[in-house]
Amino acid sequence: MTDGPTYGFDTLQIHAGARPDPATGARQTPIYQSTAFVFRDADHAAALFNLQEVGYIYSRLTNPTVAVLQERIATLEGGVGAVCCSSGHAAQIMALFPLMSPGKNIVASTRLYGGTVTQFSQTIKRFGWSATFVDFDDLDAVKAAINDDTRAVFCEAIANPGGYITDLDAISAIADEAEIPLIVDNTSATPYLCRPIEHGATLVVHSTTKYLTGNGTVTGGCVVDSGKFDWTANDKFPSLSAPEPAYHGLKFAETFGPLAFTFHGIAIGLRDLGMTMNPQAAHYTLMGIETLSLRMERHVENAQKVAAWLETDPRVDYVTYAGLPSSPYYERVAKICPRGAGGLFTVAIKGGYEACVKLVDNLEIFSHVANLGDTRSLIIHSASTTHRQLSAEQQEAAGAGPNVVRISIGIEEADDLIADLDQALAKATA
Repeated sequence: MTDGPTYGFDTLQIHAGARPDPATGARQTPIYQSTAFVFRDADHAAALFNLQEVGYIYSRLTNPTVAVLQERIATLEGGVGAVCCSSGHAAQIMALFPLMSPGKNIVASTRLYGGTVTQFSQTIKRFGWSATFVDFDDLDAVKAAINDDTRAVFCEAIANPGGYITDLDAISAIADEAEIPLIVDNTSATPYLCRPIEHGATLVVHSTTKYLTGNGTVTGGCVVDSGKFDWTANDKFPSLSAPEPAYHGLKFAETFGPLAFTFHGIAIGLRDLGMTMNPQAAHYTLMGIETLSLRMERHVENAQKVAAWLETDPRVDYVTYAGLPSSPYYERVAKICPRGAGGLFTVAIKGGYEACVKLVDNLEIFSHVANLGDTRSLIIHSASTTHRQLSAEQQEAAGAGPNVVRISIGIEEADDLIADLDQALAKATA
């Protein structure tokens, strides 16, 4: 789309980054299923490899289909650029890679997806990095956890699995004071419900597998760059501020300005880590995003209705949906997620672990899968699956105790979802 009018979200989710194919006039973005791209001549090739010109070289780095998706997500999030990759977990490593070095740490919320907790508590140790986990509702604890070796603060806008909403404005103020970036995982909210950059986030990461694609077909990830962080304000981020040996001493921050992080993500991150998104996956996600606002409105509407019904059911101990007035996060919804609290929450079932397992096994409409954000309603018992590798204490801190199931509400008829839960609860708690 050309510079000019400021378009609304519903228009941008269809048009941002996309143009009719110049060769054929195709209106839908084609799948450019090509490994490599022909250079005009030797000088053109040299300019591309020297980062003097933007273009396509090799699909591990750049691909026209993926480029449209990157521009679309960046536009919807209010960022200056984005880098797509193979999964949400890949996006988290891609986000940290330019910031970290051996001996450095991040401060992360205790309320994170179980796989993220494992990645941060175990896997990143192999890089010489570490993570300190803190309850992000305790702002003093967040401040106290940051030290001279901290290079980022990490949280989820709407935390998986409990649907808890983070006070991004308060957390970003702490990160700003420490002169380090705030990274926000916006997977559960999507830019339709929450735009973390407007609340002070430096970087936004997504598992595009979830709500952005919305149909459970492909995995993918994305890192969105706000373009607002000064990487040269101190000496904490030499990958972006100091000369890069692989590009003859080029300084990313000096050369690319607000797009420094984005260019580093492609020229170094994708080049050397190889966590590439394939063009067919990008195509599926682009088609999914075209209906994002419509789906998110229905997810929220259904979640509100189902959660309210569950909260009054005597077979249920509690429901964590932030859209309920009983939630301690209810007041944050209007500030952080003004269009609604999302479609994800947990339910504690009377009868504990065994009742949860029976509930999952007796549902008919809900699918028992390790995914969320699908058009279909999904359920999982986190303690025995996605959070299984965590200690009992970590499970409780993440909101995934043994008596809890995670529900991702789809876009079916809400009354049908309630009826399905009703009959399964009867069998689970008999």
